[in-house]
This record gives sequence, C-alpha cells and structure tokens, in this order.
Amino acid sequence: MALNTTQKEEIKNLLRKKIENKLKSYGRETSSMPFLARLIQDNEKIAAYSFIHSVATTLGMSIYEDVSVIIGRSEAKECFRNYGVGGVISKEQSSTIKKIITELRNGDRKANIQVETTEVLKASSGGGKFQKSGNIADFYMNRNGIEYYFEIKTVKPNIDVFEKSKTKLLEWVARKREPIKVFLAFPYNPYHPEPYLRFTETGMMDSPNDFLVGDQYWDFIGGKNTFPQLLESFDEVGKEYKEKLQAKFKQIAKERINSY
Repeated sequence: MALNTTQKEEIKNLLRKKIENKLKSYGRETSSMPFLARLIQDNEKIAAYSFIHSVATTLGMSIYEDVSVIIGRSEAKECFRNYGVGGVISKEQSSTIKKIITELRNGDRKANIQVETTEVLKASSGGGKFQKSGNIADFYMNRNGIEYYFEIKTVKPNIDVFEKSKTKLLEWVARKREPIKVFLAFPYNPYHPEPYLRFTETGMMDSPNDFLVGDQYWDFIGGKNTFPQLLESFDEVGKEYKEKLQAKFKQIAKERINSY
C-alpha cells in the first residue's frame, strides 16, 4: 500500500496550515543585508530568499515527524512523534557502546546493527541509571508487534552527527533491553539521482539496516510508492499557494533592504 485519500488530505491540510500561519505572521527580521543587496541587485529576490528561509526554519524537521505519524499510523498499532524511550543505561552497557563506536570510528570493525545490538544486550544492565539526554525518538511506531525507533536528521549533517546518532541508537537498545529496530533517517537525498555518500568514510551506519534515506524511509513506513505520492501532495499544495506566495514576495520587497 501507499497513501490513501485520507492521508493525502491530512498531509495537505497540515501543509496548508503551516503556510497560512507563515503568511499571516511573517515579518522581516533582517532589515540590512549590505553585501547581499549589492551582489543580487534585486530586492524581490532578496525578499523571496528571506521568506523562504523563514518557512524552511518554521517547518524544520517537525514537518517530517508530523507526516511520518500520518503515514505510519494506517498500518501501525501505535505511532508517536517525540516519543520518550525511557529506561536506564548501566555502566557496562555504556562501556560496550563506547567500544563499538570507537572501533567503528577507527575502522577496526564494519557496521552491523544486528551484531551491535546483540553485544549491547549481552552487557549487564545492573545498576543502570536514567539518562535524560538521548531519551527522545523523533518518531516511533509499533507495527506487527515490532517496535521501531527513528532519529530524523537534516540531510547534510556535520560529520560528528553520524557518531552521535549511532551512539543514541545503541543507547535506545540498552534502555529497552530487547532487540528493537533503530534507525537514523534522512527525509530526502540531496544528491539524487546519485546515492547518498556524505561522510561514508566514517563507517558508522549499516545502510539500509539502521540508515534510511529519502524513498527508503518513506516507503519503509508507508509502503511502496509512498515517497512519490508524498511529493505529489507537497506539489499540489505548492501550486495552490503559488500566487499567494509570489504576492507575499512582492509585499516584502516593498520594504526595501537597507544597504547602507
């Protein structure tokens, strides 16, 4: 399956609400761009850039979490965003995870989330303590009795994000004390149609077993062809608001940027 009519409408309504709120509330925060104004020589383009950047910031990663819930809950028993994993982590579990991360970073082992999960679960959980940091999964679903936990990140992260995310995934396993499914997910591939290759030399992730990018992620939670249908929903809303957005650009452009 992919997206049904109800899901498509829910997603489009979510996007409409986000855009309407931004159209009503937006006010240019930056009044002076002396370098950009001289280079671009087009106040409307600068206004568009400013507004688009504000929209992107407002949407952030939360839009992907909200959409994930809409998509996932049709087949899952439970779906939540910003889900508290809970549980505790022992010193032995923490030590095991640090050892795995160090070996991956140094190239002394190849990423294999199944093997890594087994090692973490073998470590004693005795004397564990609650650890507030890393306790929240961006998206969680329980499907067919299997628990899935996702860390959703921006598509061009700093190199240390892979190490931090892998650590968090393994800590979730330690917290739950059972072989749950854990993933780092990126909502799209910025290098399409080429494969995602950013910082692959870090060797942290075991794609696609703990790392999903673009269509891999959306089709995993929603079924085959979810990704192209999701893009269609975004496209339809974009076309609905094209004239309103262009009018907003012109309105903002009238408030001329102070170029000194």
